[in-house]
Amino acid sequence: MLASTAPQAPSSETAPRRSSRGADTRALTQVLFAQLKELQPGTPEHDRVRGALIEANLPLVRYAAARFRSRNEPMEDVVQVGTIGLINAIDRFDPDRGVQFPTFAMPTVVGEIKRYFRDNVRTVHVPRRLHELWVQVNSATEDLTTAFGRTPTTAEIAERLRITEDEVLSCIEAGRSYHATSLEAAQEGDGLPGLLDRLGYEDPALDGVEHRDLVRHLLVQLPEREQRILLLRYYSNLTQSQISAELGVSQMHVSRLLARSFQRLRSANRIDA
Repeated sequence: MLASTAPQAPSSETAPRRSSRGADTRALTQVLFAQLKELQPGTPEHDRVRGALIEANLPLVRYAAARFRSRNEPMEDVVQVGTIGLINAIDRFDPDRGVQFPTFAMPTVVGEIKRYFRDNVRTVHVPRRLHELWVQVNSATEDLTTAFGRTPTTAEIAERLRITEDEVLSCIEAGRSYHATSLEAAQEGDGLPGLLDRLGYEDPALDGVEHRDLVRHLLVQLPEREQRILLLRYYSNLTQSQISAELGVSQMHVSRLLARSFQRLRSANRIDA
């Protein structure tokens, strides 16, 4: 009798235990938010309740971080970044709106982690000093753009940070190393195909290189007259009657010479092989 292949239901202990833990966390979170609302920000008691909220909802961060496990980044770093999103969500959450905190917090946590990968995880490694300087250049560029109402020049950024223009240009170049461009990606703005399409292509005549070399090697073993007949027939595409008129011989003689040339070529090819 075959055993049933239907998926097994959770054990009578595991499922209720998970549900109980989740319910306990939600209940504790609601109580803590109610307490937090009555406390003055900056006071020790407010900080204590806020810290308890963070601790109680860390499983939410770990759950969100697990979605990025394939990114090959240390999970501790991802959890730490996600915790920043959790703290931001706690500070902005209003329990009076009737929304469950996990529903409100999850987009903020995931968004913070995605921002981390977008802004800090590079495809190409650059020196630490250049990375830190790039952050300053990026910040100065935003400030000057706001002040001038336009994009600042390299000289203006260099003057603001008291560094050389070459350092500014190096930082801008380093900023492009956050993401590698696909070889198949089309070039923006110029309408050109991707780099892969412009690197080259497989020559369809490549397979014939060895054959042409072999034919050239065999041809030089024929008498000069037979070489000329073969060239007129297969390179100049002349008919046998045209070749006979060109050489001043009969068409039948041309046919016999062609047949003899083929026989010699086949024999020479078998010997070389």
